[in-house]
Amino acid sequence: MDAPIWEPSQERAESSNMARFIRFVRDNKGNGDIQHYAPLWEFSVHQPQKFWPLLWEFCGIRAAGEFEPVLLAGEKMPGAQWFPGVRLNFAENLLRHQDDRPALLFRNEWGHKREFSHAQLYTEVARFAQALRRVGVQPGDRVAGYLPNLPETVIAMLATAALGAIWSSTSPDFGIKGVVDRFGQIAPKVLIAADAYPYGGKTHDCLEKLHGVLEAIPEIEHAVVIPYSGSALDLSHLRAAQSWEDFLTGPPATTIPYVAMPFAHPLYIMYSSGTTGVPKCIVHGAGGTLLQHLKELVLHTDLTRDDRIFYYTTCGWMMWNWLVSSLAVGSCVVLYDGSPSYPDGNALWDLADELEISIFGTSAKWLSAIEKARIRPHKTHRLDSLRTILSTGSPLAPESFDYVYRDVKSDVLLASISGGTDIISCFALGNPLLPVYRGELQCRGLGMKVEVYDDAGQPVRGTAGELVCEAPFPSMPVAFWNDPHGSRYHAAYFEHFPGVWAHGDFIQITEHDGVIIFGRSDATLNPGGVRIGTAEIYRQVEQVPEVLESIAVGQHWQGDERIVLFVRLRENLQLDENLRQRIRAIIRANTTPRHVPARIEQVPDLPRTISGKITEIAVREVIHGHSIKNADALANPQILEAFAALRPRLEAS
Repeated sequence: MDAPIWEPSQERAESSNMARFIRFVRDNKGNGDIQHYAPLWEFSVHQPQKFWPLLWEFCGIRAAGEFEPVLLAGEKMPGAQWFPGVRLNFAENLLRHQDDRPALLFRNEWGHKREFSHAQLYTEVARFAQALRRVGVQPGDRVAGYLPNLPETVIAMLATAALGAIWSSTSPDFGIKGVVDRFGQIAPKVLIAADAYPYGGKTHDCLEKLHGVLEAIPEIEHAVVIPYSGSALDLSHLRAAQSWEDFLTGPPATTIPYVAMPFAHPLYIMYSSGTTGVPKCIVHGAGGTLLQHLKELVLHTDLTRDDRIFYYTTCGWMMWNWLVSSLAVGSCVVLYDGSPSYPDGNALWDLADELEISIFGTSAKWLSAIEKARIRPHKTHRLDSLRTILSTGSPLAPESFDYVYRDVKSDVLLASISGGTDIISCFALGNPLLPVYRGELQCRGLGMKVEVYDDAGQPVRGTAGELVCEAPFPSMPVAFWNDPHGSRYHAAYFEHFPGVWAHGDFIQITEHDGVIIFGRSDATLNPGGVRIGTAEIYRQVEQVPEVLESIAVGQHWQGDERIVLFVRLRENLQLDENLRQRIRAIIRANTTPRHVPARIEQVPDLPRTISGKITEIAVREVIHGHSIKNADALANPQILEAFAALRPRLEAS
């Protein structure tokens, strides 16, 4: 058995929220069966009617109504109903700490600095909720944000939730079509935007795109524009538009009239990536989102009131929603807007030092990129407050674990976490009680009956297969928008294995009861009938110093499938036969001969979604001559031309 790369001290483990919760459960169950995490997980998945109410009580969630039954039709998936007799308000739970401790700390690439206490945040939400109510926003109405990661974004979301309305957001780097493909489906009554945003040393205008969005979605009755850039605001060419301050004009508001709604009442509308068609509109309920987020933040992340938590995210990624739920704990949320690499790769580490961040979240790709850039924070930064690093977005390579413990900080809990927009949360996460093994996610999440199935739908251990969840959980989508009979929802997750959630990830549960993720199963390679996760290849290729990033896809070839690898190299380097052979050699030496790509080609960049994830499916479609149904969902759709140009060569030999 491999040795762990990190273990918590006894003091850290025993003082953690997870340890306190184990004691709480043990006391309430009246026996000593649950002494550590494994039996707690078993309890949580086999006795959900007992586990979730105990979590509810431990986290102090505010609600009213009847708490029994906890679960109706628990054998149905989809179809199960959680806490049908409970009513609550999501915003009320996030705004319960009305004191002078900092709630939001904001920084951006322009050097702007802002701070809101919990009391000030409550006041600002009250003002915006009053303005929304004045223009007729009611429960079930949609309010949309086309916004950077600003304090105003948090304020607008909380005001929307306070009224029982539904919030949806995208980041401002979306083009007009990408926004219309999303918001056009849900017809928001109010749209909130900024005039511009900074990224990579440049100012990017938003008003022309906003004009196009307003013209394309006539249902938008009010557009509220934040003068973020500081330039004079000219809204004369925009339909139904006014500034943020003008929208707030009216008598001062001192209280928020929270509207209590059923547990499953819609809170958020999220979107699938949309790279294979118009994005699916995924509706998440207020109660399930709150309960699941608090479980993950309080127990798995060990978040407390004394923490300052940061995640590098845009408002188009579910990690923004997850981060903001930290307010329910009374923690301080750090927001950053701008490029993580401008002016250099130290921007976020500078932020961690300046604001004394204790829980620092980022993407696996960024950690890989700064390692390639030879950033060594342990030599240049204090990072005294930092105790946990979170990583998601794609599998975190074993070499990135080594990098963090060698070059960032040796005494830190590195938690690779994985879930998705579909569940607005995680299936596998970190754990303050458990050791960290390189390349592994520490554990399956509490209450998530995660297993691995083979193609025949049989559970397997010690080998890779499909990530499934065999039992309902509170943060399952309550519906897809405009899917009255639930057929699209059912097709998305339950067609492959009826009655079981199939997530689309290719994983293995390890001997430590941890999880290794090999990539998306819909991008799984299948040469000679052997299933291979793309992450297995990336882990090897990105050890090659010349390679910055890579993407592997399957190409139909002579009645079978062969692997084609595309690489992005360091500036001014060219792919030659010697480098090709070195790449093949490292893959062969560390995996199997079947993992070795038949072709390796150089490209200037890789296609990625707006949230920064590389998309194998788009490349696979292009090299087979298929059109991309929704290229507007990509941050850099023009790069697909480089892959299309390689198609004749790939088809010839």
